[in-house]
Amino acid sequence: MAQLEGRVAMVTGGSSGIGRGIALELVREGASVAVVDLREEPLRGKYHEQDVTTPTVTEIERLGGRGLFIQADVADDAALAAATDRTVSTFGGLDILVNNAGIYAPGGIEQLLMETWDRITRVNLRAVVVATRLALPHLRHSRAGRIIHIASVQAYGGGSGPAYAPAKVALVNLTRDTAMEVGRYGITVNAICPGYIETAIQDYLTEEQIEACRRRTPLPRFGRPRDIGRAVVFLASDDAEWITGISLVVDGGLLAPV
Repeated sequence: MAQLEGRVAMVTGGSSGIGRGIALELVREGASVAVVDLREEPLRGKYHEQDVTTPTVTEIERLGGRGLFIQADVADDAALAAATDRTVSTFGGLDILVNNAGIYAPGGIEQLLMETWDRITRVNLRAVVVATRLALPHLRHSRAGRIIHIASVQAYGGGSGPAYAPAKVALVNLTRDTAMEVGRYGITVNAICPGYIETAIQDYLTEEQIEACRRRTPLPRFGRPRDIGRAVVFLASDDAEWITGISLVVDGGLLAPV
């Protein structure tokens, strides 16, 4: 039997990359999935995912699952509220919230515009808090309420600018704090910290930077969206019902030398 049969998930940033991989793995395990994103069409990269063309919900339906696309900017509180309400009204409840949506912009502390800093932190951190607050009344009614944040290995070090890494490390601590608060309802809260994953978001890197990251990763390949999807499935499943407040690093060993 599928591990998540009959459960309902909402995945932010589910049209492309890691979010798409998460949504498809949840469906393979029997969940119905609401895909919340700015655009329905998947991003295509110059290094990775060049051939990804079909919307996530189309792939969900090919798998025989139930999917729903909801166009929304997670930085807009009202849009997030509407997306949550539509998920619940369409599928009859909510069991799993995956806060995956995230953005990145290059630039150091002297170069990054504060308007860009505000946008990154609003999407990568504030939207997670808002989505969690909106989901909790519904998760309390679930027999297996799950909140899963997608952070990053950048939570454990610098090198990605003054907005992205600070927002991701804040997610790690938010995970612990929220886990303490909602544990009495039987809701678990965990984070996943991916390493290099082959998605279109890596387009800002040069080939030399990618190769350097490949040399630093002990396992002989980069991660794929499915790798993060399978980790989400585990944390959403009954096998992880007594795991909460953790940050699971899924990085092919990238952080091991540190």
